[in-house]
Order: sequence, then structure tokens, then C-alpha cells
Amino acid sequence: MPRSHFDVLILLGRPASGKSEIMDFLNKTGPVERVERFHIGAIDMIDDFPMLWVWFEEDAILEKILDKPRVQSDKEGYFLHQYQWDLLIERISMEYKKHQRGFADYHAEHTALIEFSRGSEHGGYRSAFQHLSDELLSRAAILYVNVSYEESLRKNRRRFNPERPDSILEHGLPDKKLERLYKEVDWEEVTAGHTEYLPMKGHQVPMVVLENEPELTNDFAKLAPALEAALAKLWSLYSRK
Repeated sequence: MPRSHFDVLILLGRPASGKSEIMDFLNKTGPVERVERFHIGAIDMIDDFPMLWVWFEEDAILEKILDKPRVQSDKEGYFLHQYQWDLLIERISMEYKKHQRGFADYHAEHTALIEFSRGSEHGGYRSAFQHLSDELLSRAAILYVNVSYEESLRKNRRRFNPERPDSILEHGLPDKKLERLYKEVDWEEVTAGHTEYLPMKGHQVPMVVLENEPELTNDFAKLAPALEAALAKLWSLYSRK
């Protein structure tokens, strides 16, 4: 029987755009309803935030406990090398392959939900997309959660919990770092001239934009119908491909 869920859904957008809240909503939605309304199977999450956070923790240990040089980031928490952003995308592709081990048909039940953010300052989506594997891209669809920089800043301030800086739902960036890394994004530039399918390394990846300003993701009652409509449109494009 043909599948009724996405094999891979890539969730993109500025920090605090609403991606994590969408993930929280989908995780709290029952499996039958999740497939029928949103075309999302058993969720297998791959997010680069926990990966980069480990680098920061390791640098803190090296500097403060072991009295050794930091190896990933400077004292202000910026990566030492721009290519580290691309390394994280390569890690996402590697994790996707590893997650399939032990399954005769991993995607018979699973939707791999892949989440990341990229700003122009560190290579943008143009660079990131070149480091997603062909295997992943051949099965992927993109949902871009669109908010302005000002809205990203407002929500980033609101969600930050200094007691849980490693939390998916409660981490945040200092204003100065958010401005430097994410004020400028290249999504509109990369997708210019493409309204339904984005050419990427020889693949045609279906895409849909979910407008989250005014905010939908703070209220599941508002989010559910908007997300259902966006994913229904994306599913139509995905099935056609």
C-alpha cells in the first residue's frame, strides 16, 4: 500500500520562529490523528541544536575544569570556523542513515523530522542544502516557518530559561548573537523563482511556507488548522513528485 506520511520533513525557520512548538504539538498528537491530518508517521527527530550544544559544554569543561584551550568556540560562544555549520548538516545526514539501521523499511512507519536554522552570516541555507545527503533529499519535503527578525527576537527573549539553556523549548540566544547570526537569512534569495519545488543537488524538493506572524504556535487551537492546511498542500506536492 502507498504510504500516507512524509518520509522526511525538513522544518526550517529563524530561531524561535515556532519550529519547536510545532514539534511539541505533533508529539502530543495521537498517532492515528497525526497521520490522517498531518501526514506525519512515528516521529524520529534529528535536530542540530543538541549537537552544537555539546560542543559548547565540552569547551566549557576544557577551559574551566581542565585548563585547556577551547576547540570549537571562542569565549563569546561563536564557532571558530564557518565550516562547522556545514559539519552539523553532515552530521544530520549521518544521523539519518544511522537511524535506519535495524529496520527492513524504516519509513514504513517513521517520518524523520529534521530541524535547523541558518543565517546568511554563516553560509545560509544555500550552503547548508549542499551538505544534505542525496538519500535524504530524495525523500524530503520542506516546511519553512516564516517570521520577521523582530518577531524572532521577541520570541527568543520570551522563551529563554537560564535554568535550562540546553532545552529544545527553552533555549535562547543573547540579543547581540541573534542579530549577528540570524538578522539576515537567505531563504527568499535561495527560493526566488520557485513556488512549489526547490531544486537541490539534482532533486526537486517540495516546499511550503507557514506564516507564523501573527503568532499561531502559542495556541494549539490556532496552530492545528493552519498546520493541517500547510501540510495538506505540501503532501499534494510530495505525492505528485
